[in-house]
Amino acid sequence: MDMPNARSEFVRPVVRAAGVLLAVIALLTGILIWLADRTETRIAANQQSNVSQAIDALLPRGSYDNDLLTDRIQVVAPDLLGTRQPVSIYRARRQGKPVAALLRPVAPDGYRGAIELLVAIAYDGTLIGVQVLNHNETPGLGDAFETREAGWLRDFKGLSLVNPPQNRWTVRKDGGDFDAFTGATITPRAIVKAVRRSLEFYNSNRQRIFTTEVPASD
Repeated sequence: MDMPNARSEFVRPVVRAAGVLLAVIALLTGILIWLADRTETRIAANQQSNVSQAIDALLPRGSYDNDLLTDRIQVVAPDLLGTRQPVSIYRARRQGKPVAALLRPVAPDGYRGAIELLVAIAYDGTLIGVQVLNHNETPGLGDAFETREAGWLRDFKGLSLVNPPQNRWTVRKDGGDFDAFTGATITPRAIVKAVRRSLEFYNSNRQRIFTTEVPASD
């Protein structure tokens, strides 16, 4: 007659412990989701800040009067823009007229992997400048194109598909017009190629770039 009571006395603590365990798991899951959301938001904010700084380094504020971060489209062109993922293009305008396009292509074949660029091209197809947004190059090698020592990148300013001719758009070691870094050829070769291909994409798609509507927000 005492068996049911004994079983109940055994089951109740187990059920209570299981309930506490489930509550703790739910709490920890909620905390992890919250932290992940905060981290993702912080990363996105940092990335947008980096892009804004790179844009400011390439385009004087007075040269355009629209909001570049919202006047943005995305395109997929892996052969010319270096990635199968959508690539952002920011359109600079002044009084409604096109001024420049800023593309975010990828040089997939850097020495230590992909290098994400910001390539600013004037409406007429002339390069305004180039910035590196993300890279995994070794310390020292990356100094050659980071903002604090951006002399190498400044050499792109004013160039186009015809200046130099397309067959000269490579490093001197390959018969082109571009210097390599001291002791390094792979990374500058990759960047030069990515910039040239960005110009090719722009040259073939200029009208579409400036007339495509910005997708509506969800």
